[in-house]
Amino acid sequence: MSDTKYDLSEVLISEEQLQKRVAEIGAEISRDYRGEDILLIGILKGSVPFMADLMRKIDLDVAIDFMSVSSYGGTKTSGVVRILKDLDSDIKDKNVIIAEDIIDSGLTLSYLKDYLLKREPRSLRIATLLDKPARRKVSLRPDYVGFEVEDKFIVGYGLDIDQKYRNLPYISWVKTE
Repeated sequence: MSDTKYDLSEVLISEEQLQKRVAEIGAEISRDYRGEDILLIGILKGSVPFMADLMRKIDLDVAIDFMSVSSYGGTKTSGVVRILKDLDSDIKDKNVIIAEDIIDSGLTLSYLKDYLLKREPRSLRIATLLDKPARRKVSLRPDYVGFEVEDKFIVGYGLDIDQKYRNLPYISWVKTE
């Protein structure tokens, strides 16, 4: 599969659109948490570009941490959620915002939200760059959404297919037969 080339000829969301919307989300978070500190938790690996850009657009004291949670292998979900890396910090009584690259079925994030709520944060919200509600299997509504996308296999700006295309500065989709 390493020699496989995918057709990514269509840009769904440009670099300019991404940067504008991330700045807007940063402003919303800054307004919602005015005068408070927040802990931004990035879900590895896909959220890294979004989280890095987002934290620079939040006009508050922002601490960061990371989790690695997996239910995917290649292009298919396995349905089993595994925590590969847990938080390094305690979240009790903290304002926590989970930064996610994309929400589709919602199963992984729903599991993660329940898992983190047991640690008694002051607040827990979700910021996702992309929301794919057509694939939702659980009742989960993100608090901050960059863009709603169609049910396509999305790549770029952190999102990958077999670890490729994360470094694209825009969002595209993988055309399949």
